[in-house]
Amino acid sequence: MRPIGRHRVPFSGPAGLHGPELQAAARHFGRRRFLTLTAAAAALAFATHVPARGATVARRLDPARISEDPFTLGIASGDPLPDSVVLWTRIAPAPYEAGGGLAGQSVAVEWELAQDEGFGLVVRSGTALALPEYHHTVHVDVTGLDAGRPYYYRFRTGPWISETGRTRTAPAPGAAPGALTFAAVSCQAYHDGYFTAHRHLAQEDLDMVLHLGDYLYEYPVNSAGGARGYADRVLPAVFDRETVTLEDYRLRYALYKSDPDLRAAHAAHPFVVTWDDHETENNYAGAVDEHGSPAAEFLLRRAAAYRAYWEHQPLRADRAPVGPDLPLYRRLHWGSLAQFDLLDTRQYRSDQAYGDVQHTPGAESDDPARTMTGAAQERWLLDGWRASDAVWNVMPQQVCFSQRRLSTDVGAKMSMDAWDGYRASRGRILTGAQSAGVRNLVVLTGDVHVGYAFDIKADFDDPASRTVGTEIVATSVASGKDGTERPANWQTYLTANPHLRFYDGRRGYVRMRLTPDTARADFRTLAAVTTPGSPVSTAASFVTEAGNPGLTAV
Repeated sequence: MRPIGRHRVPFSGPAGLHGPELQAAARHFGRRRFLTLTAAAAALAFATHVPARGATVARRLDPARISEDPFTLGIASGDPLPDSVVLWTRIAPAPYEAGGGLAGQSVAVEWELAQDEGFGLVVRSGTALALPEYHHTVHVDVTGLDAGRPYYYRFRTGPWISETGRTRTAPAPGAAPGALTFAAVSCQAYHDGYFTAHRHLAQEDLDMVLHLGDYLYEYPVNSAGGARGYADRVLPAVFDRETVTLEDYRLRYALYKSDPDLRAAHAAHPFVVTWDDHETENNYAGAVDEHGSPAAEFLLRRAAAYRAYWEHQPLRADRAPVGPDLPLYRRLHWGSLAQFDLLDTRQYRSDQAYGDVQHTPGAESDDPARTMTGAAQERWLLDGWRASDAVWNVMPQQVCFSQRRLSTDVGAKMSMDAWDGYRASRGRILTGAQSAGVRNLVVLTGDVHVGYAFDIKADFDDPASRTVGTEIVATSVASGKDGTERPANWQTYLTANPHLRFYDGRRGYVRMRLTPDTARADFRTLAAVTTPGSPVSTAASFVTEAGNPGLTAV
């Protein structure tokens, strides 16, 4: 989320912000050549000395020689299918050092998945290699599982055993589950506060967690952890700079994943993740960064960011990046109850209109050629809706989908980074949903560091027009620091946007429960994140009835 009034500006200084290695790589590969996948992958290796996927296995380390706990960054699971789930960990006895303290060696890691927490009935097990090429991360796609049930998992290397994680598979195709309970979270700036929301998430009774983006931030984190104000530790200087190189991004994931609250949430529930901008760089759009640097230079940075993202998330091997491209949008099902179409609104979008400053929509922002999703993703989404037989069609994505006028003026300005800056693209999505017969559309959003509940209108400028869906915006985990229940623009936004039914500026998450009859959203909020341990409470709850779009407070 770009700060208000910030413009795209060129880099200043002899080397720019990207560093000499990226500058050198960008000069080495001409722009047209760079934009091919092969050249992009070669450029990544050129700049970082990281072997391409499938490189020769490094020298094997005897796990018995690991003298410090290697599971410092926890464990995770994700993307549950009816017969499969992804398990993840990273071996890093020295997580805040380049290479994690393993000196470029590979390590054998055993894994187990059981029906019970005591591992009395192990149903799958195996050994994976944690390779330095992938920063000693492990992605295990466990297949052949029973549908619709919980499982427990753990990892072992040498004398060390990880904590135990709980995951689950999705219901079988065609099954009609009575309910699905999940949470939606977004925007966890480490330097803005503690991840207390994740600690509460870990204690919720959930089937899964949807992370809607900004899993990390590229901005520097000082030795005191920013707003956390550490007095009991000093963070290394490697974090006190913007992430640019592959090593920068890898180290930043180490910082975030070492947080005990985030580790607890990952161990408690399978995560389904998508990204927004800060996993790479603030408000980038496709191959355009916020500084207007050459595309070849930025795509090299994007390649590094995407690689580190895949390495550190519970994603399958078919999501691994090739150069600066990563196929992140995907579809998951929860029996006949829900279809989840996870979007990527960063990698394929047109550049923001009007220099990405708040602006009244006009010819530039309303150009039908402009897209938020790219043509291929848009076709994939609409084709998926036409084939859907789910009660609820849920669209997790990143930026505000509903119209959001920022003042009560006749010519009110809107955010050009949100769907308001891509109104033709939004119109095609809503027309496609109507054409496909989607009756119960739920859009899930992050990005803006506040909680919103919107009625999605057929015509946002006519409050009496038909309601065609529901948008639930999850506030941030920590970004924006403590926040307040009613920000200064609270009344203005509610007045300017009659379809906005709820607005709260505190931190937290959204808990949702889907049944064949209703979709319920509970906005769970914290009083503070700059101090640890804040209790959680429910600020408001809304229900949407199946077949009757529109929010009702409960």
